[in-house]
Amino acid sequence: MRSLNYLGILVLSLAVPIYSLKAHDFKTCSQSGFCRRGRALSARAKEAGSKWTSPYSIDPSTLAIASDQATFTAGVKSSLYPEINYGLELRVHEDGIVRVRMDEVGGLRKRYDEAASWALISEPIISKEIKWKAGKKDIRAAYGNKKENEVVVTFEPLRVALLRNGKEQVVLNGQGLFHMEHFRNKIESTPTEEPAPQEGEEIVADEAQVVLKKEKPVNTRAWFEGDEEDGYWEETFSSWTDSKPKGPESLSIDMNFPNHGTIYGIPQHATRLALPTTSGDSPFFSDPYRLYNADVFEYLASSPMSIYGSIPVLHAHSADSTVGIFHAVGSETWIDVAHASDKSTETHWISESGILDLFLMPGPTPEDIFKQYSGLTGTSVLPAHWSLGYHQCRWNYVSSNDVRTVQKRFDEEDMPVDVFWLDIEYAEDHKYFIWDKKNFPDPVEMINDVAALGRKMVAIVDPHLKRVSDYPVYKKASELGFLVKNKDNNEYEGWCWSGSSAWMDFFNPGTWTWWKTLFKMEKGSEWSWTESTDALHIWNDMNEPSVFNGPEITMPKDNIHHGGWEHRDVHNINGMLYSNLTYHAVRERSKTVSRPFVLTRAFYAGSQRFGAMWTGDNLGTWEHMAVGVKIVLSVNIGGFSFAGSDVGGFFGNPEPEMLVRWYQVGAFAPFFRAHAHIDTKRREPYLLDQPYKGIIKDILRLRYTLLPVWYTAFRETSVTGLPVLRPHYVVFPKDKGGFDVDDQYFIGSSGLLVKPVTEKDVNEATVYLPEDQVYYDYFTHHVYRGAAKGKQVTVPAALHQIPLLVRGGSIVPTRERPRRSSTSMNRDPFTLRVALSKACTARGELYLDDGVTYAHQEGNFVWREFVAEKTKKKSRAIRIASHDLGATRPSEAVNGVALRTFNPENEYAKDIADVRVEKVVVVGLGERPKSVKIEDGSSLVWDYVPGVAAADKKEGVASILVIKDPKVLVTQDWAIVIEW
Repeated sequence: MRSLNYLGILVLSLAVPIYSLKAHDFKTCSQSGFCRRGRALSARAKEAGSKWTSPYSIDPSTLAIASDQATFTAGVKSSLYPEINYGLELRVHEDGIVRVRMDEVGGLRKRYDEAASWALISEPIISKEIKWKAGKKDIRAAYGNKKENEVVVTFEPLRVALLRNGKEQVVLNGQGLFHMEHFRNKIESTPTEEPAPQEGEEIVADEAQVVLKKEKPVNTRAWFEGDEEDGYWEETFSSWTDSKPKGPESLSIDMNFPNHGTIYGIPQHATRLALPTTSGDSPFFSDPYRLYNADVFEYLASSPMSIYGSIPVLHAHSADSTVGIFHAVGSETWIDVAHASDKSTETHWISESGILDLFLMPGPTPEDIFKQYSGLTGTSVLPAHWSLGYHQCRWNYVSSNDVRTVQKRFDEEDMPVDVFWLDIEYAEDHKYFIWDKKNFPDPVEMINDVAALGRKMVAIVDPHLKRVSDYPVYKKASELGFLVKNKDNNEYEGWCWSGSSAWMDFFNPGTWTWWKTLFKMEKGSEWSWTESTDALHIWNDMNEPSVFNGPEITMPKDNIHHGGWEHRDVHNINGMLYSNLTYHAVRERSKTVSRPFVLTRAFYAGSQRFGAMWTGDNLGTWEHMAVGVKIVLSVNIGGFSFAGSDVGGFFGNPEPEMLVRWYQVGAFAPFFRAHAHIDTKRREPYLLDQPYKGIIKDILRLRYTLLPVWYTAFRETSVTGLPVLRPHYVVFPKDKGGFDVDDQYFIGSSGLLVKPVTEKDVNEATVYLPEDQVYYDYFTHHVYRGAAKGKQVTVPAALHQIPLLVRGGSIVPTRERPRRSSTSMNRDPFTLRVALSKACTARGELYLDDGVTYAHQEGNFVWREFVAEKTKKKSRAIRIASHDLGATRPSEAVNGVALRTFNPENEYAKDIADVRVEKVVVVGLGERPKSVKIEDGSSLVWDYVPGVAAADKKEGVASILVIKDPKVLVTQDWAIVIEW
């Protein structure tokens, strides 16, 4: 939810927010001292041209190469400040990632160096095989199966390059923009006064003129740093002043990609997936991309402004290779993007504080980059199965009876739903955990009534604690010293929904255990949330943090966290710690450990390990619907797959056509929730008139039909790091025609290609097919044919139609029986849709477990592979078979657990032993079969409708073979043979 402005709080007593983006609430680069300095540095370098050189260099005499691992350290000097010492360290990890770290050594203060420790899942293992070789001008290391990768570190000026097959992939400080502002003491300038003239003494005008013309000393560093101390020691924005007690400490570095013309990542921004330029000739945006978690009210649909989350990871891509960088910095960061040519990219990163801690990921494919990045920060969590269903939310369901009524209406209309949500009004005076007993007199009974039908609830717990003595959470946190301090080291007070508020400091390890105790459902010696159940999960909002009366609607940067670190050092990490601790608290709240669901608004690298995110307080407009797709794709690229946008838009009252289209968008996002502002009209889907109500009902049912696809995709991302939503460059990295495509995408490895309609009055859509392969309309089986160089095809897209294609060569498992919730589907049979490729082959996967506990980590799951192929090269028969992937690839089945063996008759497999495949639909057969039977068994009942074959060259409706109830079990190996 979005905050009020502070004046609104005072006038309206936390009542109703005033709409519209207030751009003046948020800084531009020109209003940020360190960003101005960084951009000015870049401008001076550009003006100097070839005469420009970096003042930083390695002292070769300090070079120290480790004898037992691929690490070296060296001292770095700057000719600007010879008395300042810097330390450089490079490591090459076992997986080929190159880590570049640099810090000030022996300075007046310590730079913040803990960002990586919050993001990484563990300390990466350094290679013991790769060797550094030092020369007179550089030090280098070659590695890879064919020594195709090489890292070259040039001594003077300091320059780091990662090469592949002799071509530079990433270059650091190639433009000489690296600058680590060292800590210094402020020199107070005191004006000198001339002695007053004695009475009667004559003042000579020329002497006075001489004093006025006195020249200040020449600044020998002005060529690099500029002539003024711009925003070094204090900075004012609007009515707030940042005291900057440590002075300047920013970090500037150019990271360039000489052979990659397209870049993706650095979420979260409302813009295209392939990032537009911000500098150079005719830039698309005038300001750099900003990473600074912020509660941006009604954010623009096209802007480099920061919004709620920050993941400093970037992919640079070309048809030859993909390379990635992860910059472990937690402070505010601005990133300029330019293209010297259409085949290269230049980026300039400017951070307010922190050390240089870069991870260069060599790729060379997108799949490799995801593996390398997830090896650092972890993969998206395998969610509870029910959390992939439909979530119904608004600000606010006003009472426990309101919740019961909404549930009843969904059931009356036969609309599936899994989760009902409660926003801030459930809490008495916005004291989170404390029920408003006037409107929610029976919270446990309410939750139980929802759970009785197999559903869950989610309640919001925001990070601001109301500062009143009768609120046990605040009272105890204050007594224990667990709250953020202001610059004077007193408890910080700000304003948010609760009025006068304080904020938990989760950087303090002492808070971790205590926060978990609050969620305990059994009464103990200390207060805990006993009026909750296992069916209640948590929504962490406002955790940027949002502070209504703070600078840029957040905390002052000179606030103090545990360890004496300023808020400026850790701002972008703050929100991740909140959802992290909440995730673990919900997981451990009862003796029976089950998978928690936690939704977060603010996030950082590593947040994917702790739940889901959404794109924040969007608008009910076509533009926000469209850009929401791009944001979710970008967040997936950033490693965070469990993502979605609020269906319908948080603000506004979308017309029925828009609402239908938004449900279509939401149904094909990993996280599927409808949400609305308190001032909007009720828009639960059952309230719409026909035909809109019926269309949305069909969309909801389609989502539930495809839950096996979504859950199987999440298993894959939880193990490999590959995103659930895959834009074209990920699936077809060599196809230049797909590099800029960001309005359609694939769902995992399922072969499903969707293009949501995000415009008004549309009856058809254009879909890009990137290969010479057959694609089928999911609903009508109409055949579309791509081309080797890519091809645009036109597909039907009337309001009741979703452009959803199945790639030839895919087998899609679904559950077709309408149910009221996902938990009602646990024992339902499956349908297999076999979409034949041009070569008459197909493949698909299905992963199942109990969807609730962690028993899958002990081998309690079912993981099947379905394969369709000709029995022989020139055979007139196709064999469709089911194989046990758990048995053949046990070590790849579950994230974080390398199973050595797998028991196909595990407890979960036994529990669903009677679950069968009730239908097999084969699309694109060449002719009518002569027989369809179980291999070495009985003949099956089937229907055949002639049509276009996969191997044909024409379009039209494909042939359809429907095999009725083959009675094969989903847990068993089997084969069906089709002969013609």
